[in-house]
Amino acid sequence: MKRALVIGASGGVGGAVAAELEARGLEVTRISRRIDGLDVTDDMSVARVLGALAGPFDLVFVATGILAPRDGHPEKSLDQIDATAFAEVLAVNTIGTALVLRQVPRLLAREGCPVVAVLTARVGSIGDNALGGWYAYRASKAAANQIVRTAAIEIGRKHKSAVVVALHPGTVATAFTDHYPGHKKVSPKDAAKNLIRVVDGLKPGDNGRFLDWAGAEVPW
Repeated sequence: MKRALVIGASGGVGGAVAAELEARGLEVTRISRRIDGLDVTDDMSVARVLGALAGPFDLVFVATGILAPRDGHPEKSLDQIDATAFAEVLAVNTIGTALVLRQVPRLLAREGCPVVAVLTARVGSIGDNALGGWYAYRASKAAANQIVRTAAIEIGRKHKSAVVVALHPGTVATAFTDHYPGHKKVSPKDAAKNLIRVVDGLKPGDNGRFLDWAGAEVPW
């Protein structure tokens, strides 16, 4: 039986991904702040929680992140930038991604084509930014994309068949997007099906790519 690790499994997308993988017959280990006390901004917390896990995992799916601090909102203009809020978004979305990925290599299966899939976002694309705004979130996800790309190179050197990718899930109907009613959204269940379909189609040559929910390339 294949094994999957879902980090951020108490969130809307992470929980749906875990449920979909279980429905497909995988053995799924769910990790979250709510259940396991994982704080991705705390080096010791990440080391304690993920360090207690025993691999190997055929899939590591990272679904952590925040849009803005609690009771906050993404900035619409430069004059809304707040240093404290900005730092919190970077701590979760960027540094948190790096701390999690640091624990991943030892957990990956050595056989087959193990996959590390990290949820980022299209708004983290520098090349695809035509609207502006959302400074902290865009910057945090752009930096997270760079971390994923760089980790893919390192992991690929040591594990030739491994695939590390950044994934854009689309706009998913979760608490994360409640304040943005004008956006077309998909349910977490449908988002999970879409993302797993992309993961299922990955091959070693896809290592280091940035893909959307339909498997299309997203510009860095």
